[in-house]
Amino acid sequence: MTDAESAATAPASAPLSRPIVAGIVTALVGVTSTFAVVLTGLDAVGATPAQAASGLLILCLTMGASGLLLAWRHRMPITVAWSTPGAAVLAATGAVDGGWPAAVGAFLVTAGLILLTALWPQLGRLIARIPPSIAQAMLAGVLLPLCLAPVTGLVTNPWGVAPVVITWLVFVRLAPRWAVPLAFVAASVVVAVDVMARGAAFDPALLVPRLEFTAPTLTVGAVVGLALPLFLVTMASQNVPGVAIMRSFGYRVPWRPAMVVTGVGTAVGATAGGHAINLAAISAALAAAPDADPDPARRWVAGVSTGISGMVLGGLSAALVALVVVAPDAVIPAVAGIALFAAFGSSVQQAIDDPGERLPAVVTFLVAASGVAVAGVSAAFWALIAGLVVREVLHLGRRAR
Repeated sequence: MTDAESAATAPASAPLSRPIVAGIVTALVGVTSTFAVVLTGLDAVGATPAQAASGLLILCLTMGASGLLLAWRHRMPITVAWSTPGAAVLAATGAVDGGWPAAVGAFLVTAGLILLTALWPQLGRLIARIPPSIAQAMLAGVLLPLCLAPVTGLVTNPWGVAPVVITWLVFVRLAPRWAVPLAFVAASVVVAVDVMARGAAFDPALLVPRLEFTAPTLTVGAVVGLALPLFLVTMASQNVPGVAIMRSFGYRVPWRPAMVVTGVGTAVGATAGGHAINLAAISAALAAAPDADPDPARRWVAGVSTGISGMVLGGLSAALVALVVVAPDAVIPAVAGIALFAAFGSSVQQAIDDPGERLPAVVTFLVAASGVAVAGVSAAFWALIAGLVVREVLHLGRRAR
């Protein structure tokens, strides 16, 4: 049944509770599924637990406000999320020259590049010229070490990680949408049992959300090795697919306003530890599909509800960080790895789908997965360069023949 047919058969006075609930579910699934990835990334580039909690809070606030504004202004179920692939880039990059202040500076540069994409169309066309196979291979290489965490965790801490993996496996069969959030619930139970068994003391003041601002600095290694890969994966793996998913449900997302709003949101959140926000991709379908409301013209309410719910969930940021701090070894990384399984599988498929692009993609993947930094610049950047060089050499050879 098409959206138009669904609208025709919908009750004229159907309650708004349906799209409102859809928005709440969208926010819950989005936050609980990937917050561990965000915290892993922020920790890797030098954030303290307090700074990571601040980053999680400001991301919830900026993505919620941005989604609320876009959905309300354009009457579409537009949803905004933090950049999960971007957080994976942070985790793979690790500490950069200049430490946490330089990482914050890279977040600001990323915001500037997103805004430049909206204001200068040539930059968007330049990004579009990067072969999708190479961009996805770079992302897959970045994700690989994180996706291995559940495997290694089963060896290092089987009693802590096994309940998480088993819960995910059961619900990925029974209720795929909730598999990762319920794996997080299982991890929370494991952490609670461990804390009680150890009799560890806990300071309730740690549960109060607060913002911590950092003065940014700029270093070449952080700009080239962190900001550029963060920008590229955010565009290629979130914004572009997000627009395509919305189009599949009959909505044409206004590109320039969306990039301006998310670029400004990223800039506002950068000094408080937010790495990047963008159009939602996979979770976008939860608010834009007919399940949210049979009438396509009313689904924008789900977008507004998602935005408000995201901001409310920001109140849990400090509690989530506290949970990570007291968690036993390997449990939270296992949740983060499980949350990235689908993204990793999709990236690998797109990277090797075209036989003619497979070899450059493989080189890109291997360099990114190596984690080797050269001249203070992360492997993600060198992976992109290596893949493009190999591709160009191969194409030159074909033209010569």
